[in-house]
Amino acid sequence: MSTTTVETSAEDRKETPVAPATTPGKARRRGEKSLAGSLLSHGILTVASLAALFPIAWLVFLSLGPDKDDYLHPGGIWGKMTLDNYSYVLTETKFFDWLTSTMIVSLGTTIIGVMIAATTGYAVSRMRFPGYKKFMWVLLVTQMFPIAVLIVPMYQILSDLQLVDSFLGLILVYCSTAVPYCAWLLKGYFDTIPFEIDEAGRVDGLSPFGTFVRLILPLAKPGLAVAGFYSFITAFGEVAFASTFMLSDTKYTFAVALQTFVSEHDAQRQLMAATAVLIAIPVSAFFYLVQKNLVTGLTAGGTKG
Repeated sequence: MSTTTVETSAEDRKETPVAPATTPGKARRRGEKSLAGSLLSHGILTVASLAALFPIAWLVFLSLGPDKDDYLHPGGIWGKMTLDNYSYVLTETKFFDWLTSTMIVSLGTTIIGVMIAATTGYAVSRMRFPGYKKFMWVLLVTQMFPIAVLIVPMYQILSDLQLVDSFLGLILVYCSTAVPYCAWLLKGYFDTIPFEIDEAGRVDGLSPFGTFVRLILPLAKPGLAVAGFYSFITAFGEVAFASTFMLSDTKYTFAVALQTFVSEHDAQRQLMAATAVLIAIPVSAFFYLVQKNLVTGLTAGGTKG
């Protein structure tokens, strides 16, 4: 038996040089932006924010000018800024009557509209009655008609019901606009709530309405917040219906009351600007109350149709 000795050359015996260890750069985690991307996004958001805030700042600036023609030469406002416009609006006009009317109509539309839309959306989401899909499409079709077409028949209906120049009549008119959209929104949100919750409520002895009120509505707060905010803004800023159906100047909403500062031969723009700034306060307060739920409600309501 022979053994074979394998000789290795000196070059073969040389160890293979090991490349020096390099310190890799810090790896970015998934979703983490580079410095350039972060600066770009922040720059775009800054420009967008300035573009959104500029009209508001300009309105506040014009409201501090004492003359009605200061908007033509705004540079002169710096040397004569005053709060007299706000004082005049609060003491010499029917501002607080307008505020009362606006809040009655807006909050009434919000409460009644959201109640109707919530029950409608829940029924279509959970119950399979004949024509439930067509019913939702009918609601959507009602949004296609322009206001100019609806004013005359609605005025006739309110006149027959003796609701012209009444808060209830205007609230019902606004509900006809807000409810269809809110019903679609809430139906999509209710679809995201597991059906097992309804079954658990029935096992515990709750009626369908009790299940809706005690279990479903608390879980649907984000969707209700979005529907409420939409209903509030719809009633707060609408002009055509309010100017047609409200005949008494003490019942004007803010959107209509602004027109009182404009006549055939004159326009008190400094008072309009001051009133517009004061008008923004209730809307900002309402937005602050519901803003925590707005983003959640907007995104969740669109996940299912």
